Amino acid sequence: MSHSPAITRRIQTVEGHLRRVKKMIDDESYCIDVINQSKAVQSALAKIDEMLLEHHLRTCVVDHIKAGKTELATKEVLSVFRRSA
Repeated sequence: MSHSPAITRRIQTVEGHLRRVKKMIDDESYCIDVINQSKAVQSALAKIDEMLLEHHLRTCVVDHIKAGKTELATKEVLSVFRRSA
């Protein structure tokens, strides 16, 4: 499975944001500033999840359906939604 370079770039951005959160905590930065930075990390991770899900829907799910594995495709996607609820 080939993921786009955009996903790799976003992951690198998240890593940078996360290092920033750790440094802010180590430096005992203002709590609200740390929370705001943490929210940025969470938002960036959610975007990565969205990109990965879109990729999965456009590739793997299509392949499953073509192969007659509709039930498998449905279960996989529903399991993602159940975990996020």
